[in-house]
Amino acid sequence: MDNQELQHKIEEYADMLFKLSYIRLGNSQDAEDVVQEVFYQYFKSNKSFESGEHEKAWLLRVTLNACKKVWRSAWKRYQADVCREQEHCFREENLIDLNTTGTDRIGMEKGTSSLGLEETAIRQEQKQILMDAVLALPEKYRDVIHLFYYEEFSIKEIARIVGRGESTVTSQLTRGRELLRKRLKEEYDFD
Repeated sequence: MDNQELQHKIEEYADMLFKLSYIRLGNSQDAEDVVQEVFYQYFKSNKSFESGEHEKAWLLRVTLNACKKVWRSAWKRYQADVCREQEHCFREENLIDLNTTGTDRIGMEKGTSSLGLEETAIRQEQKQILMDAVLALPEKYRDVIHLFYYEEFSIKEIARIVGRGESTVTSQLTRGRELLRKRLKEEYDFD
């Protein structure tokens, strides 16, 4: 694989892998490290793929495994302990909006130039509340929710990527939605 081909693959997949890593780890620095590691593994493997979908599934699987490796590290276990004590898990000063890409992350979402500042602020706040709710889900639900809604994979594809049965993925999607619905209802329930 030459540098130009690798650069093309990075441009094609980096954003998707970053989003998955970020959803899994809740930290943009760790997510960036994982994406770099995944592309290093990709380059080093010199693997040939049956199709673009097979390649994409391989990259997603390697990303999930790299995220697990980060979570198993002593530093991450220490951070998790501190997080539980201080109750600030998955909170970053500037949480990344996973619906946007590249320069869109600066603050304005696509197509908002005609929206007023107030409406844009309300939408950003709603996205932030949803992202907080997704990040608060247990890992197994967070993964399938992200792959289904953000990456638009089918249940069959998700099952292959995460190494679970289709019925398990369906159950986890259903349970994840219930948890999100409950959490969001609490967020908006002012009575």
